[in-house]
Amino acid sequence: MQYYKYILSLVLVAFLSVPTFAQDNDLSWEELSATYEFPAWYTEARFGIWVHWGAQTEPMQGGGWYARHMYMEDVKHEKWGRNAYAFHNKTYGHPSEIGYKDVLNEWKADKLNTDALVSYFKSVGAKYFVALANHHDHFDNFNSTYHPWNSVNLGPKRDIIREFEQSSKKYNMRFGVSSHDDRFLGWWEPAFGADTSGPYKGVPYDGHMTIEDGKGKWWEGLDPADLYGLPPAKRTPEYIEGVKKNWKLRHTELVTKYDLDYLWFDGYNFPYGDYGKAVSTTYFNKKRQSNGKIDAVLAGKFSSEPTTVKDIERGGASEILAYPWQGITTLRTWFYKEDEGGLDYRHSARTVIETLADYNSKNGNLVLNVELLRDGTIPTTQKLILDEVGAWIHLNSEAVYASKPWKVYGDNLDSYLKVLENSAIGEADLEALKKQKSEEHFNERTLASPAYGKDEVRYTTNGDVLYMFVLNPAEGQIELPTLGLKSKQKPGKITTIEMIGSDQKIEYKQDNTKLVLTVPANRPNNLTTVFRIKGVL
Repeated sequence: MQYYKYILSLVLVAFLSVPTFAQDNDLSWEELSATYEFPAWYTEARFGIWVHWGAQTEPMQGGGWYARHMYMEDVKHEKWGRNAYAFHNKTYGHPSEIGYKDVLNEWKADKLNTDALVSYFKSVGAKYFVALANHHDHFDNFNSTYHPWNSVNLGPKRDIIREFEQSSKKYNMRFGVSSHDDRFLGWWEPAFGADTSGPYKGVPYDGHMTIEDGKGKWWEGLDPADLYGLPPAKRTPEYIEGVKKNWKLRHTELVTKYDLDYLWFDGYNFPYGDYGKAVSTTYFNKKRQSNGKIDAVLAGKFSSEPTTVKDIERGGASEILAYPWQGITTLRTWFYKEDEGGLDYRHSARTVIETLADYNSKNGNLVLNVELLRDGTIPTTQKLILDEVGAWIHLNSEAVYASKPWKVYGDNLDSYLKVLENSAIGEADLEALKKQKSEEHFNERTLASPAYGKDEVRYTTNGDVLYMFVLNPAEGQIELPTLGLKSKQKPGKITTIEMIGSDQKIEYKQDNTKLVLTVPANRPNNLTTVFRIKGVL
């Protein structure tokens, strides 16, 4: 607990010493918010890639909350971690002796090549890249002065965030980080438990270990309490306040030592309240003073902060939003795992592209997680998906980058629900799908979702062109009421319709009630087809 004592006694001095830039002209959060405008690089990007990657990728099984679940004989409703305890015992040893602190040191990231990763992500169409700075496991993937449990001191012994930052600058990619650390105290409580039966019944897990227990071991000099926190019974109000102050020190360093274009918090407000707000203020002030303007983005599940990007996890907006927002998702799970049944993909290139079109049509960005292997490389299956997504984005880039919503985001909406209403699906299941659609978080469509009807479309605009995305195209005619000359949207008379990627003539007829368009049999690919329509706007 050496550094917590330091914090409690000298925190004022430390606060003054962290920022490396002039503070004479610092503005308050309210002053910054009053003049803030979302930067064009972000609102025009429409597609970013994230690597939700850290030490919890080292174990090949056990779910995305491995560090927590490895201490739980019964994960109860958190079923995604059901293999962690058994896998840990079999692979590493009993958690009373070999705990997560030891797993950290096993993680070497020995094939990590940040240049190769960032240049590849750019090649498949991403306009910004995000790396994980820390997760709920309370381990920093950067050279943290205020937290000894970091990737420079142990494990990879590399400043992962610095390497990704440098590669992003090298390849002219906007760079950001995500922070998930502010819930670690409650999240780590199972590390202070013990088995309820068997030969280790009642033997405390290694969350109870102290710095003295490390003498002669690989972690000598490191205090487990700095990783797991103090045992719950010893967490006084003063101690918890020290934790929050330490979080502020670490994250102030993160936003000042590294040149970040984007900062993402995993929570529903500023982490630790005013502490998170202070870090965000420092971040924006640094960007303003360095670049003359705040060309940076702060994202999270904020409820009443108009200066932040609204983040929706594994879901999307149900309507066009007047402000920038983003949906985050992953192809399979968040951290790469090979649990039984866990290799099933939630997404393919088809569903990623459908999701991108849907989000863009509602003024949103898609941030897609790539589940790097523990060595820092991309799984083969995920690379094949990304290659296909990238080819589609490059073909249809004019309809994606810098696109804006139209008056409505689509036509023939909820086509899959209409099909199901006439099928044998149970009423309860149908109502559940309708409810899911009306929500935001966790409402995403996946490979398991009913297919879109062949006539459901999404719209974006760019300049004087309307782009129409036919989500699940099939040869034949489709009718689009929103493009009727006397529809509520009041579209202009269409002068030309072209299918992007093809020079074949497109047959269509626009009258007062609808546009009838013939989707050709021969299309650039079997994915969402995009039509360029002129005269409407």
